[in-house]
Amino acid sequence: MIRFVALLVSHTIVLVVGFALGIYFLPILTAPDSPETAVLEQKAQNAQYSAEFNRDLRGSDFLHWGEGKVSISPEMIVHQGRLAPGPDYKVYLTTEFVEHEDEFLPIKDNSVLIGDVKTFDGFLLNVPEGVDIETYNTVLVWCETFGEFISAAKYR
Repeated sequence: MIRFVALLVSHTIVLVVGFALGIYFLPILTAPDSPETAVLEQKAQNAQYSAEFNRDLRGSDFLHWGEGKVSISPEMIVHQGRLAPGPDYKVYLTTEFVEHEDEFLPIKDNSVLIGDVKTFDGFLLNVPEGVDIETYNTVLVWCETFGEFISAAKYR
């Protein structure tokens, strides 16, 4: 009986660890190639605003972080930097700077979804038609699946 319990516990631990590693590595393995640095630099030249993502925000931790320059124009948002790999990342524009999920959730309904992030070494996202970047002041990366804050940068 003790052997059965030991095997059950050890196999359960391996299953849980394998599942957790799968959640972490699947987005990395299935991510498309990141945009070329030259393309990111060229697109960022047209930016009206720029700001910095950094790892030191209250909601960021060793699994959920972003760093680098983010450039915002009426047509496009360009990120030149890195994001911690993860599933189902979304970029939002918000009307106030937030640095944790408990600050973002109350204003999420008043924020505008820009698009999905599929790459972790820089991204390009078109600003949807009808979105006025002047109405907002912060760009935020959010993990929709797990409700996790990744990073934010105040651009005006």
